[in-house]
Amino acid sequence: MVLIINITLLGLNFYKGNMSQLITIAMPVYNAGEYLRDAVNSIIAQSYTNWELFIIDDGSTDNAIDSIKSIKDKRIKILKDGLNKGLAARLNQAIGIAKGQYFARMDQDDISMPERFKMQIDALEANPNLDLVATRALTINSKSKIIGQLPFALNHQQICSKPWRGFYMPHPTWLGKIEWFRKYHYASPGPYFCEDQELLLRAYKKSQFACLEQVLLHYRVRHSTNLFKVIKTHLAVLKCQLSAFGRSEINYKVLAIFVFILRVLRDIFLKMIEFTK
Repeated sequence: MVLIINITLLGLNFYKGNMSQLITIAMPVYNAGEYLRDAVNSIIAQSYTNWELFIIDDGSTDNAIDSIKSIKDKRIKILKDGLNKGLAARLNQAIGIAKGQYFARMDQDDISMPERFKMQIDALEANPNLDLVATRALTINSKSKIIGQLPFALNHQQICSKPWRGFYMPHPTWLGKIEWFRKYHYASPGPYFCEDQELLLRAYKKSQFACLEQVLLHYRVRHSTNLFKVIKTHLAVLKCQLSAFGRSEINYKVLAIFVFILRVLRDIFLKMIEFTK
């Protein structure tokens, strides 16, 4: 583990409100490439400054961690054991060692807006019944150009109204109570590229979620669509849904299968269009 020393950032208007609540941020890293430094700097630039960031290397081979060793900030801790355990295991690792009252997700190549944590903390402090708060997120390409947005719903009722369709709550933007994360944890080994959806499926009936209207994160889409992986992810989500829905929710299971078929057909159609261009 490398402990990095604090630096003074010039030109930032730090949040002057209540910063008594420590936030633990988990950033699992696997071959992050050239984008890692920008992701870390977007955390350093937060107006809410009472946080700790765990950058957990999951057996990377690209040496991207070396690109951030010059960043000096005592709030940042780099954990590296040379093993590849998977995203869910690394998130659980961070949950286990977190010192914060709140826990936040951050992907290795995304960009958080400077007011992200401030606005999420404000929402959680204003409504103690909330367990987890997300924000809207725009998608960007490898050149940081905005290309779209992630699906979202704003309040708990809207987010959870159609669990057979999934939960439109952008996972890279999550910030919630550490007690909630420790109660439910991530399934490990996690299902294929749908760890967050599986967690929401287990927790939504006894939790309270919200999503802020503000766009507070840019989510990077780096690769062209791999149809096999997309369909495999849809199938993993379906398996989680069929396992989560009880005997009284047969209609949910039928609808989940229907949505799965529609999504697969849509993705095949889009890939065919892509090939014709």
